[in-house]
Amino acid sequence: MTLLQQLVKKGVLEKEKAASLEYEIKNSGKKEEEVILERRFVSEEFLFDLKSKTLNMPLKKISIEEVSLKNLELISEESARFYTMIPLGRENNTLEVGMVYPEDLKAQEAIKFLARQGKFSYRVFLITPNDFREILKKYRTLKKEVSLALEELEAEMKTEKIERKPLLAEEMERLVEEAPISKVVGVILRHAVDGEASDIHIEPTRQKLRIRFRVLGVLHSSILLPLKIHPAVLARIKILSNLKIDETRTPQDGRFSARIDEKDIDFRVSTFPTTLGEKAAIRVLDPTMGLKSFDELGLTGRCIKVLKEAIKKPYGMILTTGPTGCGKTTTLYAIIKTLNKEEVNIVTLEDPVEYYLEGVNQSEVKPEIGYDFARGLRHILRQDPNVIMVGEVRDEETAALAIHAALTGHLVLSTIHTNNAYGAVPRLIDLGVKPYLISPALSVAFAQRLVRTLCPHCKKKIEPQKEIAEMILKELDKFPETIKKEIKVPKIIYTYQAVGCKKCNQEGYIGRTGVFEALTMTKELAELILIEPSEAKIAEEAKRQGILTMKQDGILKALEGITALEEVLRVAEEK
Repeated sequence: MTLLQQLVKKGVLEKEKAASLEYEIKNSGKKEEEVILERRFVSEEFLFDLKSKTLNMPLKKISIEEVSLKNLELISEESARFYTMIPLGRENNTLEVGMVYPEDLKAQEAIKFLARQGKFSYRVFLITPNDFREILKKYRTLKKEVSLALEELEAEMKTEKIERKPLLAEEMERLVEEAPISKVVGVILRHAVDGEASDIHIEPTRQKLRIRFRVLGVLHSSILLPLKIHPAVLARIKILSNLKIDETRTPQDGRFSARIDEKDIDFRVSTFPTTLGEKAAIRVLDPTMGLKSFDELGLTGRCIKVLKEAIKKPYGMILTTGPTGCGKTTTLYAIIKTLNKEEVNIVTLEDPVEYYLEGVNQSEVKPEIGYDFARGLRHILRQDPNVIMVGEVRDEETAALAIHAALTGHLVLSTIHTNNAYGAVPRLIDLGVKPYLISPALSVAFAQRLVRTLCPHCKKKIEPQKEIAEMILKELDKFPETIKKEIKVPKIIYTYQAVGCKKCNQEGYIGRTGVFEALTMTKELAELILIEPSEAKIAEEAKRQGILTMKQDGILKALEGITALEEVLRVAEEK
């Protein structure tokens, strides 16, 4: 009995629909399981549990981490991909083989042949297509792939005998366009995307070329390469980014796009001369990863309340502040996503466009041809916008135009580099904005940082050391009275710590969330800006408003078990 017939028997599928699908399967050459899953009649688990009973074969639930690279070598990646079968584990001389289609006679013949060749016995288990795809990724380990590409490059360099003399620009360009060095760079880029890294750092040291990935805000050393390939790797990246390959003395900026695992990924490149050679920093921009809701961002309490009030206004300026890589642009996108309606004209000016939004007019600045934020902003105002997003207020002209737009009936969203929310006003004044224009234009200034969120499967509840508990109680005592009424301070303080398990790849953390503080424009703040707009005085006004600092917001999240206290102190401790 086919799976379709069984689904009809169970009442999941109508007879006529099943007959139509059987005809489609017969003429398309697709597998029965593929068609059922494409149409989403049942879940993958339900279908393969049914198939397991039909074939009288156990369905293996797999922990990807337990599949060793050594066992994978028993079946080549090409054979695994072609026959949809994969080695799962080995006990003595018996190999456990997972198959998506164990009824396939060709796959059965293939495993028999491989067992004879490798002189091992085997036992077959049924696995789901999703588990098969996940294990297949393990063939592509960073060190293994780079090693193979380096062997090819080594052979090429020996043939050409090019390591004995400096390369001319034309020779270097020819070398880096050829397969081996392109593979090295391609593997590094793909592993950054697979590992959900936000940045790649390619750095020369005295003995090696070090590759580091930034994952969840923390840099990890991933691989060390021979130093002699450093010029070729940098040249390849420069060619992709349309930079000058023979210019190594001054910094350069560029960008390029690549299709990786069916996704169009943007890479923003910065090269920088160091005493040991050129360093490259590459920002990885995955359009599928960035769009989040306010809840997912970590906006809670007073912060979410003042933000929702600010975006209801048809005019005014909302600023997000903080250092590079703290999620400012992601917060602006969350606001745009909320405002994105048929009757609203949203125009953005970005450097570069990080995530593409349907229904939003997004423009990318190109400073090399004179199209910068200031010039773009002047033209945006002629586009009849309701909402304007400017990637960053970084100069006097952009600041003046953004303030002017906020004063003339537009909602303006932008970012600015300051350490906290209080610094936004002095920074605008420093950029030449007249103090009397700030209060009617600025609605709210947010400061934010990103903290890693604890893995819910392995986090451990602990009683902190005495000095830590005292620090928490001292900070809780500084909370605004309105917040103190809402939270109940327990007699014994508990926090949570990272442990590490298979679900989080032994890291103890999964994903990131934000800690925020929000300064709103009030009558008192407006008066202060005209009289004495220092950061210290604005901080006093913020306290009167009942602001929670980023550190305090983080402590609340640590007490709730969302993040670890160490994470909060790492990113939000006042220096």
